[in-house]
Amino acid sequence: MSIESLELVSHNLCPYVQRSIITLDEKNITHRRTYIDLSNKPDWFLRMSPTGTVPLLLVNGKDVIFESAVICEFLNEVTPGSLHPDSSITKAQHRGWIEFASQILNNIAKLYNAKTSTEYNNQASELSTKFSHLESAVALPYFAGDAFSMVDAAFGPVFRYFDTMDPFLPHDVFSGYTKVQEWREILSNRPSIKNAVDPDYPSNLERFLVNRNSYISTSIGPLHPDAQSLSTPNSVHAPSPTD
Repeated sequence: MSIESLELVSHNLCPYVQRSIITLDEKNITHRRTYIDLSNKPDWFLRMSPTGTVPLLLVNGKDVIFESAVICEFLNEVTPGSLHPDSSITKAQHRGWIEFASQILNNIAKLYNAKTSTEYNNQASELSTKFSHLESAVALPYFAGDAFSMVDAAFGPVFRYFDTMDPFLPHDVFSGYTKVQEWREILSNRPSIKNAVDPDYPSNLERFLVNRNSYISTSIGPLHPDAQSLSTPNSVHAPSPTD
């Protein structure tokens, strides 16, 4: 298949979009990004997306690929090199950990949507338990050792949430997990992970959390009026880091 152009339809807070951007960057793939407002989805997007979710990958202006895991696998397959290990069983195990990252993202969503302190604390404890499973699996410096893999691409956006949420959690969900904490720090300094969001990401995420009208919203408190007035663009084109 000849690939002449790639366009990633995105949202500026979506961790699954970030996962796709990280893969694009790690594979040095030139692409275009179109950012949309998920609270006001354009008609053209709804016609393209069976799920109504981002990311979408538009290949050669006509072929649509949806779901981040599928997009990342496609990008990995059509370019030289691989972000997966060679062994079939190890590759399958890595895919399991990628799915585990998605489960943690579900827990994070339950955390920031929790209405009561009890529910909120329960979700924080659940997250801590999930990170305990990672502690024995991480090899360092990356998930499987020296080579950056698709698992690392999946967990970079997971850990990024806590850069904003840490001060508001009832306890440190990473406490006692020294390998996970080191891995988190290493990933936070990886250029592809740093560049997967724009500089306004922390303030935009904080605004999003305040607007949930949930327990974490009251923990954060009101935002400065200037921050509250920020809006998400309906459609913004941004060059790839490789452009």
